[in-house]
Amino acid sequence: MKTVEVYTDGACSGNPGPGGWGAILRWGGREKELSGGEAMTTNNRMELSGVIAALEALKEPCIVELFADSKYVVDALDKGWAVKWRANGWKKPDKKPALNPDLWERLLTLAEEHELHCHWVKGHAENEFNNRCDALAVAAREQFAGEGT
Repeated sequence: MKTVEVYTDGACSGNPGPGGWGAILRWGGREKELSGGEAMTTNNRMELSGVIAALEALKEPCIVELFADSKYVVDALDKGWAVKWRANGWKKPDKKPALNPDLWERLLTLAEEHELHCHWVKGHAENEFNNRCDALAVAAREQFAGEGT
């Protein structure tokens, strides 16, 4: 199985507000950058959207080394929280609804196709790929600024 490094980030101006996401896929000496956004969204939705878009771009099952600065994404995947939320009808242990079940469902379905290893990286720090993803996300967010008002 091919190993792919995936870096993702999300950005939002206001929460909710205009948002963007960025992703970088790295494999075999090659790189692919992806980005997108929405006029009215939340930061967590953009964090999830970046991971989803990256996994959707893969054309075959891969070993995916996912690097993200979102504890929401990394912990929910790595600690199995999202799988438990789905098994409990998108309810958290405190019986409150899990947020973003539509995106989590897409992400979990995609993750099942791959061997996914999650890594948290500190945002706005010294990881060049996380910083590039942040720049992609901010640029995408700016394309939607003013549309949601």
